[in-house]
Amino acid sequence: MSSQDFYRETAERVEKALQLCDDTQAVVVGEQTLAQVGSFFTQLFPQSKAVIVADETTYALAGEQALASLRASGVEVEEPYIYSEPKMHAEMRLVDMLKPRLAQTDAIAVAVGSGTINDLCKYSSSLVERSYMVVGTAASMDGYASFGASIEYNECKQTFSCPAPKGILIDMDVVCKAPLKMNAAGFADLIAKIPAGADWIIADLLGTEPIDQVAWGLVQDSLRDWVADPKGIAAGDRKALTFLIEGLIMSGLAMQKAKTSRTASGAEHQFSHLWDNQHHTYQGEAPSHGFKVGVGTIATSALYERILAYWTEKTFDDAIAAIPQNFRTWDTIERELEENFGTSGLYDTVKRECLKKFVEPSELERRLKLFRDSWHDLKPRLQKQLMPAKEIQQVIHDSTAPSTPEEIGIDRQRLHKSYQLAQQLRYRYNVLDWTRDLGQWAQMVDPLFQPGGFWA
Repeated sequence: MSSQDFYRETAERVEKALQLCDDTQAVVVGEQTLAQVGSFFTQLFPQSKAVIVADETTYALAGEQALASLRASGVEVEEPYIYSEPKMHAEMRLVDMLKPRLAQTDAIAVAVGSGTINDLCKYSSSLVERSYMVVGTAASMDGYASFGASIEYNECKQTFSCPAPKGILIDMDVVCKAPLKMNAAGFADLIAKIPAGADWIIADLLGTEPIDQVAWGLVQDSLRDWVADPKGIAAGDRKALTFLIEGLIMSGLAMQKAKTSRTASGAEHQFSHLWDNQHHTYQGEAPSHGFKVGVGTIATSALYERILAYWTEKTFDDAIAAIPQNFRTWDTIERELEENFGTSGLYDTVKRECLKKFVEPSELERRLKLFRDSWHDLKPRLQKQLMPAKEIQQVIHDSTAPSTPEEIGIDRQRLHKSYQLAQQLRYRYNVLDWTRDLGQWAQMVDPLFQPGGFWA
């Protein structure tokens, strides 16, 4: 298959997905596409001015060529806005720097970069009630086409609702030159959709978040193909990276379609958000979002594996019978939250989230009976959706993304505690909440760290 063949296949699949979305109108993925930035911009924003937004690295990598293309197409351009922050990440302080610049002009932001630059432009543009476009420089995350922006605010990583870009342009020549760790991070973020899909299945069964079948298909129908060549990602193979870009963009479009990130994230992302909010660093810098998600993906896959190996209709009956003695009252949960988060800025947030998902014994009994009565069909469905934890760990390793917690500076004791803290972080039903509902947290989680367990 020639490069033009797989670019064409990607374009056809993305074009079909665009018909389902409100915000993003056009996507270009190919070689030497930086020369098309000007014509792409005029197609989306006729008669508008443009301002390049980048950091020093992405401006040198692609921003200068994008600016030249805009000028060659006759687009009026403002002086580029170039961040010079060391080790920058998406935080409200940087939004507060960009927003006034956009407010002073009617120029359309052209974000040149990956996750951080895209989120800063996305949210800043929404604050001035303006759309924008993005020139992606790496296959590092699924946020290019997503409807929200992940920004640190008041010491917490938060997702702010705002429109996705009107257009996305990816030059695969640039992506192939991106640091290996960035594309590996994108691979880890994409393979996370496997356990995230399992989480959506159990949430759908309970009725907390019904599956949007169209959005589900945008991510899950081709997911195994997109992650089929991890060694190709490590080698910088153009086809593997193009399919990775496709998967990441399609994940974002699915979020646009469903108006929720449930299509692309589950418990594995809560590990990442937890470590974000703990301001975790390793070797002087915060591990990338994708690297943290990758470790979370292995962690949740291992937990699913243990539950599926252990539970039967009989164990559900035992769990139902044990509700009176195992039920966790709100007072018990609140004491745990005070112990786990009482001295951090997260306490009010996690208390609010846990209160939303607190249920009385009657609802817990309903849930367990529903799982029991559905187990004959649910268990094989989850097994089909998931990959064995060792296999998913190997695939992530083959892409050169971290496949052990130590590689991102998390020791086993901290990872063990993180299962509990991540469960308390957000109201979104997933395998961690399921484990709590089963009433056997210690029996399911602790053995993962004991001799013979996955993390031993």
